Amino acid sequence: MTPELRTERLLLSPYSRADEADFVALFQTATVGRWFGDGMRTEQEDRAVFARIFALVYAEERFPVWAVRREGRYVGHAEIKPSPEPWLDGHEIVYGLDPAHQRRGLGTEVAQALTAYGHQNLRLPEVHATVDAENAASLALLKRLGYVHVRDITEEDGRVTCLLTSRAADTP
Repeated sequence: MTPELRTERLLLSPYSRADEADFVALFQTATVGRWFGDGMRTEQEDRAVFARIFALVYAEERFPVWAVRREGRYVGHAEIKPSPEPWLDGHEIVYGLDPAHQRRGLGTEVAQALTAYGHQNLRLPEVHATVDAENAASLALLKRLGYVHVRDITEEDGRVTCLLTSRAADTP
């Protein structure tokens, strides 16, 4: 279910079990892990999430999840999935890059690839992104790609999540 995707500089491929240490290290990096879900998790929790990729997501073909590689080295994580949020009926993209590989346009390549996959392969009229209002880099990146800010959602803990949407007709 998770096909390989290629961009100019990246390969998005299904995870292998050998990727566990890289996955955990990525999500244990505060500048990355803080933006996923409810924020930083313990190392043990991240290992459990990695195990679920194989036991549930891949085994049951729930949605595509990719290891992002550049020149054969793990640099990040990507997925497109049905949103777990009760206020969003649709698919959202999720991505993150190791800080050593940020600010080089790689995030743009990942987000473009995920958005195109959603519109073209999954035939979704809308692809969404839910982004913490304080994550200025991701908000700017998605707006450059044509995502439109739809609304803000105030979470139970007071944080604000921005809902951005790419509509198939708006995509070049």
